Amino acid sequence: MLTAENGPSALELTDVPDPKPADGQVLVDIKSCGICFPDLLMSQGKYQLRVPTPFTPGTEVAGVVREAPEGSTVKVGDKVLVASIVGGFAEQVVAAPEQLLPLPEGLTFDQGAAMGINYQTALFALKVRAQTAPGEVVGVLGAAGGVGTASIMVAKAMGAKVIAIVHRKGADELLRSAGADEIVQLEEGWGAELKKIAPEGVDVMIDPSGGDVFDEALRQVAPDGRYVVIGFAAGGIPTVKLNRVLFRNIAVVGAAWGEYVRTHPGVPELLHDELTEMIAAGMSPQVNVTYTLDELPKALTDLAEGRILGKAVVKIAD
Repeated sequence: MLTAENGPSALELTDVPDPKPADGQVLVDIKSCGICFPDLLMSQGKYQLRVPTPFTPGTEVAGVVREAPEGSTVKVGDKVLVASIVGGFAEQVVAAPEQLLPLPEGLTFDQGAAMGINYQTALFALKVRAQTAPGEVVGVLGAAGGVGTASIMVAKAMGAKVIAIVHRKGADELLRSAGADEIVQLEEGWGAELKKIAPEGVDVMIDPSGGDVFDEALRQVAPDGRYVVIGFAAGGIPTVKLNRVLFRNIAVVGAAWGEYVRTHPGVPELLHDELTEMIAAGMSPQVNVTYTLDELPKALTDLAEGRILGKAVVKIAD
């Protein structure tokens, strides 16, 4: 439970009564819960959704239905993903049936928890916002993070060539395993290195990071290309020099998945159906680090300090 909005250090492992589902709600036994930036931001009081403390954070749940109301779309024993918003770092959670999606066949609970926000965001950014076409070149900034690796895998599943752009050393094996065709190290002269691979630039640039790299990254977008802003994990919110947008005939588009879902509530199910097809065709969500529930403060601290390569989950039960 988060006792105050003071970051991961304010999390305490606590025994609480079992949750009781209200009319129409489903009770889920949690097996795994993904670790994502909204969890970190909520612990710091910096997320757009503010929940009064104390509360249990945790957004990306995978588990098994324990109780379901009559006539529900799910039944006892179903393996499900839960868009819980809060409550996921626990042994049980209650949710409305519309918050549940089926765990794709063949995935572990850890992989299901890893799907959550990252893969939905990646598909939303690449398909809905950027309209990426097969054969196009996609650049992925922040490629060694959870959204980054998910974007690599989804872009490859869509038939794109992917250039992973990364500042952290030692991530090459991870990025290759996700499907990156080329890797560019984010250091002085990186734009010239990218142009050796894609002389005209990339058709789509996926940016979950923001920060100082934005200006140079915008220069690497090909004419008619799309620069997709997903977030600002690097901390800084850049500004756009519109003359570059105008004279290169490129588009800068936002991909705020959570806000879009608020106004288009049917989108997660549609994206999930497409992701399930990608998984059936061979895409396998990665889990790169696991923690136990009592290690959650360390997990979120590791996320904040950039020590997690790829996607991390908290394993709650077998």
